[in-house]
Amino acid sequence: MKEGYKQYSQRNAEKTKSKITQQSPRKKIDDKCIQGEESIVGALTTLDKKALLQHGYADIRYNAQSSMKKSDAEMVAAQRKKQTVAEQVMIDHLSRAVISDPEQNLPTERPESTPIFPDSKTAPLRFRKRTLHETKIRTHSTLTENMLSHKVQFDGRIISRNGHDACRELVGFFFAHDQSLTIYEYRQFGKNRTSVLPFIQKNTYSHQCGRRKGTQYQLGDFYIGANLTFLSSDHSSLPESIKENTLFILRITNIDQIALDSLKTDSVEPEDNLTSQEANDRLILKAVQDALKEQLHKRGVRILTGLAKHLQQLDKEGTGLLDKADFKQTLQVFRLEVSENDFESAWQILNGNDSGKVDYGEFKRAVIGEMNEYRKLFVRKAFMKLDFNKTGSVPITNIRKCYCAKKHPQVISGHSTEEEIKLSFLETLKDACSKSDEVTYGEFEDYYEGLSIGIVHDEDFVNIVCTPWGI
Repeated sequence: MKEGYKQYSQRNAEKTKSKITQQSPRKKIDDKCIQGEESIVGALTTLDKKALLQHGYADIRYNAQSSMKKSDAEMVAAQRKKQTVAEQVMIDHLSRAVISDPEQNLPTERPESTPIFPDSKTAPLRFRKRTLHETKIRTHSTLTENMLSHKVQFDGRIISRNGHDACRELVGFFFAHDQSLTIYEYRQFGKNRTSVLPFIQKNTYSHQCGRRKGTQYQLGDFYIGANLTFLSSDHSSLPESIKENTLFILRITNIDQIALDSLKTDSVEPEDNLTSQEANDRLILKAVQDALKEQLHKRGVRILTGLAKHLQQLDKEGTGLLDKADFKQTLQVFRLEVSENDFESAWQILNGNDSGKVDYGEFKRAVIGEMNEYRKLFVRKAFMKLDFNKTGSVPITNIRKCYCAKKHPQVISGHSTEEEIKLSFLETLKDACSKSDEVTYGEFEDYYEGLSIGIVHDEDFVNIVCTPWGI
């Protein structure tokens, strides 16, 4: 994903240099975002111009010392969380003694000469006697610390527009000895109190959609940006907000690369699990994304936020699914040009089960693309800071209180006041919202998704998110 942003920006920079002779003093942000501004003012609305003011935060001088302190503190906290979850997984799976394993109560084969009492099978378990020689030394579910040590640990997030679910801190483990996986949820209450509970029980699972539907998860399926799909009906302990959907998707945001490489070295399965069909699908979707990014440039915030609202309005039944005609009409409304062949190819990929309907969130991610996981991490951090009560939505009053424009270059130079920059941000953000007094996580993410399209370097985007929110 990062490579895609880089290639896109390089092409834009080359086109801009041939049109504009005077170069902007900016070096890190996408040249086209600044240099070509005057030449396309007529194509921009007032909201587009106000949204582009947020790009100014990327000009702020990088404070290496402050950033290093924050980074060190975050690394220590992440390491502590990783260790806490790993210890809990070991405790949960090693605490059961073999003698108390439920498998011990299953009937065992007896020699023909062994007498069988008439009531021995019908009697309740508490009345049956198990002699010492009938007790198994090891059961099928017996695990050892050595077996559990051959694992890959990864962080994940639920792909959802529900802010409470999207911001859950999930940590997963894939065990090489039996190809099973488990996922735990980490919660922190205050500074010192934490909770680590199973989210997905340890078991072997399979892909639930796409080209590999029905194929069991293997080591090659785990990498940053990979999606793990599960049937909600198979997990009764899931929150009700997740069980509303047939499938729930977990995106891998970080992974223990050292452990993964070590297990791949010892593994007999091929390193690249990508089929030729999947590779071709990615090329088709990449071509569509590149074509649309050219059209979304500089008006990404307005188009992406408007697109999300429009698709939600088309979804009368509230299932999150729309048909081909709905998507075609949406692209026409927002003047996003996609050739008939490209649209049909993309539709065939997304409509793999031939149901005639596709989740509109999945369609938007596949056809328009999305920012990489590193950027999304900071968007979630900003939203979690604003969402004091962890409800999944933030009142506009909270945003007004927390947003600080003091470090914006136009404020420092005296061209604008703090209030003017803040009002510009609030106006563009409110335009993305279905309710005038609150912002949901999905709307907040869509806003920064639109800003991300015009930003080449991750450091610039992180500055744009972190500076006004003080994270």
